[in-house]
Amino acid sequence: MTTPPRQLILDWPHQPSFAREDFLVAASNREALSAVDRWPNWPGRMLLLAGPEGSGKSHLAALWTQASGAVTMPGGSLTAESAHLSVTSGALLVEDADQVGEAEETLFHLLNLALQAGAWVLLTARVGPEAWGLKVPDLLSRLRLAPVVRLGAPDRELTEAVLFKLFSDRQLQVEPHVIAYIATRMERSLGAARRLVAMLDREALAKGRRVTRAMAGEMMREMTPRDESP
Repeated sequence: MTTPPRQLILDWPHQPSFAREDFLVAASNREALSAVDRWPNWPGRMLLLAGPEGSGKSHLAALWTQASGAVTMPGGSLTAESAHLSVTSGALLVEDADQVGEAEETLFHLLNLALQAGAWVLLTARVGPEAWGLKVPDLLSRLRLAPVVRLGAPDRELTEAVLFKLFSDRQLQVEPHVIAYIATRMERSLGAARRLVAMLDREALAKGRRVTRAMAGEMMREMTPRDESP
């Protein structure tokens, strides 16, 4: 049996849109959106957004940085030098703060500098600080000053809307019944939705075909264990 020809695919980087009009509001993220929108009228100088991968934390953080002019720092690569530089902006975003690892003292120092300077701080993480396994008690005490706003996993309606947006971002036209088929069978995780759409984009380009239910079913079966984890 002859294998159908596949096109050579160039792996161009894909950037999702973080525009305000592209944020899809649902019960799982409405409280977090409202909290971000209340800036600069927060009850304190810090706020922590906690939710699973793909729940909308990065999108909300991007909206806040656009409004506040915040400097963005990844929690997994904090350094003492960058900590000093970041506070001068008056607003700071620490993304994936729960990935701070061995830089706990640096994060503690950074938060102290920010509070002393009257800077605003937004942190994102998958869970609240009590579940980070922190070894520096003073850091946990400092983080507890930040109200935690939690984002939940998406429902089916939001999953369908996100799939439609992700396909549109990649200029893929997918029939509504195919999107509904995917939404009812995939894990309710927006992170998994991003990975599945990327796989389908590559498969459709390689085969020179539109995304179909059969193709979607095949790709979902090939999803790695990472995509099936909570």
